[in-house]
Amino acid sequence: MTRFETLLAEGAAVPVEGWDFSWFAGRATEERPPWGYARLLGERMATAAVALDVQTGGGEVLATIDTAPGVLVATESWPPNLAVARRTLAPLGATVVAAADGGDLPFAAGTFDLVTSRHPVTTRWDEIGRVLRPGGGYLSQQVGVGSVRELTDAVMGPQPVSQDRSPARAVAAAEAVGLEVVDLREATLRMEFHDIAAVVVFLRKVIWTVPGFTVERYRDALVALHERIGAEGPFVAHSTRYLIEARRPER
Repeated sequence: MTRFETLLAEGAAVPVEGWDFSWFAGRATEERPPWGYARLLGERMATAAVALDVQTGGGEVLATIDTAPGVLVATESWPPNLAVARRTLAPLGATVVAAADGGDLPFAAGTFDLVTSRHPVTTRWDEIGRVLRPGGGYLSQQVGVGSVRELTDAVMGPQPVSQDRSPARAVAAAEAVGLEVVDLREATLRMEFHDIAAVVVFLRKVIWTVPGFTVERYRDALVALHERIGAEGPFVAHSTRYLIEARRPER
């Protein structure tokens, strides 16, 4: 078996449920945003009474908080992640609820004084505004425009860059439902992939990078990328992130 085939098989076999990226140690790197989302999340959760984490994945980021609110709820859409999140968040006393990424939130209006979300697939701003109490806040780190586009283009060929994930659109959507944006920060961050197994695991895990990705479908592109890494060193891409914090006015 060639090295390419060995790496390909390894990348195809790695479990991809949850949002634990520890497998990538020594295989891929990503620069972290300067604002420290996990720290901000912990600070906001420590002062909340009733909080919701939307699209929690496997609950790994939420589980890092030191102090949980009296009532803590999380939503997740993917069944394998639901099981992981329930195990991960059990020590915090959290309830994990199944909810579609783009659907209505299954909670009454004005339930939460804090809603959070890290890298949501989609943000239902109308639902965020609805479930927040007056004076309540929303904290989110989101994927920005053209994130990891170098990898998308290397696998699929040049692709148009959608503006759907622009911070300006997020601000407009938040304000349209009556929320006040109190913080907005942006960052472009360097990523490196050191072998094709890391590329395969990333594309299987972060499914919006190459929609419909399978090893079989994109085998030729993976061969070319493997040869490029062998000749030039790590494949470099850039992720884009933005932090947005909004509040529902008291009145």
